[in-house]
Amino acid sequence: MSPVRSSELLGFDADARVLIVNCDDLGMYEAVNVAIVESIEEGIASSCSLMAPCPSAAHAMRLLRGRPGIPFGIHLTLVCDTAEYRWGPLAARESVPSLLDERGELFLPTPAGRAGLLARARLEEVEREFRAQIDAVADAGLSPAHLDFHCLADGGRDDILDLTVALAGEYGLAVRVWLEPARGRLRGRGLPVIDNPFLDSFSLDVEGKPARCAQLLRELPAGLSEWAVHPGLGDEEARTIDPSGWRVRRTDYEFLTSRRAFELLQEEGIVVIDYAGIQRAWTGAARGGSAYET
Repeated sequence: MSPVRSSELLGFDADARVLIVNCDDLGMYEAVNVAIVESIEEGIASSCSLMAPCPSAAHAMRLLRGRPGIPFGIHLTLVCDTAEYRWGPLAARESVPSLLDERGELFLPTPAGRAGLLARARLEEVEREFRAQIDAVADAGLSPAHLDFHCLADGGRDDILDLTVALAGEYGLAVRVWLEPARGRLRGRGLPVIDNPFLDSFSLDVEGKPARCAQLLRELPAGLSEWAVHPGLGDEEARTIDPSGWRVRRTDYEFLTSRRAFELLQEEGIVVIDYAGIQRAWTGAARGGSAYET
């Protein structure tokens, strides 16, 4: 007997092709914030994830407060993307020293930076910072649906993922989980997580992106899939502070808001959802008992 797909746990037919199109990095800078809102309101994106420690997080939260219909999650952030455009932890620096590099800054998301962070990060300090980020969003009067991670797949360590699932249960949220074996364990507990390989838009070539995205939509398998996209306007601000990423963000934005993207979803019969239904499934399971077993 084939295992039950997450899409079926959410009430879809076994052969349904269900897709979350989530815009990561809300709050990083204003040209990202504006592009994400437009990609949801005028494009095919269905939700977004807020980086609470970033310089333009306050601007992002104002946009979300003015648009209560936009579903969003919290993009839990332990790294700073570039040496030139920095942000720090929301918790007091002296309370999270293991999350800081030798310069007293958040680690960069290079292979060496991620390895350094994951080697030294103390779980109690990770929890302190994650709670600070979740509470900052709540204090702004906003209600997220899920938690996910910035530049660390499933948090980068099993204990960090376990912590995050526990926090999700406490705060009534879902979690984006996309690696095995955790994905299978959670789905086995009746918790919907993606059934199919996860797509990060930074893995796609900028050249030929519309054709590649179209191909991926045509080939989308049955079950629940997720695309993590990164729209941005690619304006002068972006080119200055995000020289290695703005082209990815601009081409994501152009595809997400294109007429062709809408047409492809209709032609292929793909259902685009956000995390609201997934959140309901997770909170329902939490009320019934433990949602995650290691």
